[in-house]
Amino acid sequence: MAAPRQAAGTGGKKNKGTRGGRPEPQAAGDQGRRAGGPAQTRQAQRPTQAQRARERKVAAAAAPPAEPGIKIAPLWFQLVTWALSIAGLGVSTYLTITHYDSSIPLACSDTGTINCALVTHSAESMVFGVFPVAVLGLAFYVFMAAATSPWAWRLKFPTLTWVRVASVVVGIGFVLYLVYTELFTLDAICLWCTSVHVLTFLLFVLIVGGAAAGYGLRERDYS
Repeated sequence: MAAPRQAAGTGGKKNKGTRGGRPEPQAAGDQGRRAGGPAQTRQAQRPTQAQRARERKVAAAAAPPAEPGIKIAPLWFQLVTWALSIAGLGVSTYLTITHYDSSIPLACSDTGTINCALVTHSAESMVFGVFPVAVLGLAFYVFMAAATSPWAWRLKFPTLTWVRVASVVVGIGFVLYLVYTELFTLDAICLWCTSVHVLTFLLFVLIVGGAAAGYGLRERDYS
């Protein structure tokens, strides 16, 4: 009897991936990759929390320390101090002009306790007999008008803050001397001079208070 024929399409070729009809052995690594899949591979590559913490510490140690910024005064503070300085500059200019030009009368009483002419033309109105008090006041307010402008307040220059503080401390000391002279030496009060004294006192309070709040200084000392 004739041998039975094999079915068409079978027996002529071996199945792919087999050796003599048996599956070919595969590497364990290939099976593991197929079993685990790409998700486990990515998870193995992710740094652990401890590794991330160590990396952050190394980066922080290698980075240079941040430079503390300058604390800028608020806008209302800038404008108020500047307005007071401009007002003081105006009054000081007027007193300086009337000191040198006697033809320009002082808009103030010249009799009794309120006597501007007596105060502004007395011997005590000259410092060391050389410098008129009005001129010193004018120089003070020229500087203050510049140092308290909004542009000056926005400068990142802490030294200017201490110069402002020193200036108003000297200014208020001089004001106390002048008030004492008016009350106990001349027995007369100059209203224009008193207005300058009040403006200087207000500037003293604001500028010293602003320095205490850290305006114009580095934030490191006031955080």
